[in-house]
Amino acid sequence: MSSLDALLSRIVAPDPHVALAAHARLERLTKPPGSLGRLETLAARVALITGQAMPRVAAPVIFTLVGDHGVVTEGVSAYPQAVTAQMVENFCQGGAAVNALGRHVGARVVVADLGVAVDLGPRPGLELRKIARGTRNFAEGPAMTREEALAAIAAGAALVEDAAPDCIGTGEMGIGNTTAASALTAALTGADPAAVTGRGTGVDDAAWARKVAVIRRGLGTNRPDPRDGLGVLAAVGGLEIAGLVGVVLAGAARRVPVVLDGFIATAAALVAVRLRAEVREYLIAAHRSAEPGHGVLLETLGLAPYLDLGMRLGEGTGAALGIGLIRAALACYTDMATFKEAGVSGRLP
Repeated sequence: MSSLDALLSRIVAPDPHVALAAHARLERLTKPPGSLGRLETLAARVALITGQAMPRVAAPVIFTLVGDHGVVTEGVSAYPQAVTAQMVENFCQGGAAVNALGRHVGARVVVADLGVAVDLGPRPGLELRKIARGTRNFAEGPAMTREEALAAIAAGAALVEDAAPDCIGTGEMGIGNTTAASALTAALTGADPAAVTGRGTGVDDAAWARKVAVIRRGLGTNRPDPRDGLGVLAAVGGLEIAGLVGVVLAGAARRVPVVLDGFIATAAALVAVRLRAEVREYLIAAHRSAEPGHGVLLETLGLAPYLDLGMRLGEGTGAALGIGLIRAALACYTDMATFKEAGVSGRLP
């Protein structure tokens, strides 16, 4: 059995009886039924995911995985590839948005080099899990070999095992990765590339049209089979995206909430679900990205996002906000008194 097969075999559907018990508790708390809205369903979902009657999130971790993309040579980004490595330094120094939001919600941020185009070398705050120095240009051939994709998945899963989180946030950084995510989305869902391709880092009209054309060319060159999630990932994905597939799978195997950030993280999640359908039960969509492809992915996965703030940064920033919401939902669920405990009269018959 391969390491991927072994990981997939650990992922099972959660027990629905736990959710029924959670909803029963929510009905007994000192509030009108359903008055906390989606905070109530969020708390019940975390109970279902963890299998715990009174779940808590004490050690959340946001995994911000980093990799470069060969497709940037096609002029699909408003920023140079060097920004990827420069942002790693910013992450390690605690100066990025995900660091600020991670501190705000009490989540540790793990930064990992899965495929930065330059060798960064050891430094505090950086996990060195490099599979290759970036991917190849998927407009001309596969971005990765299947072996490279598998190695990146394994590296992401290993990060989760090492960190042992009780709640996972998914994040990424890599110049060119919205192009890869758009190609993945088009290949996996059958959507037209123009419908799932956005402005990414803020490209102008000409660059957007070039981005769409490059994706069409890459899909035509590689002809990925949508039934083969790993093959699609290798053909047009990225090393950090493959690493996130491993993070998602490992989170589902550990039975912890996997909080999705935006477009790129959700593309990775769809690959994970194609590899093991039960993964979907462990996913929580933190927000809806401004990238148009994100809505297509959320609809495909059947997930309703909790926030819609027009965000499109990535890094795990949306996931951080989602972790904050989970902690708020669980605070109400576990810490509120029931009508009986508080001596408060319940609803009239």
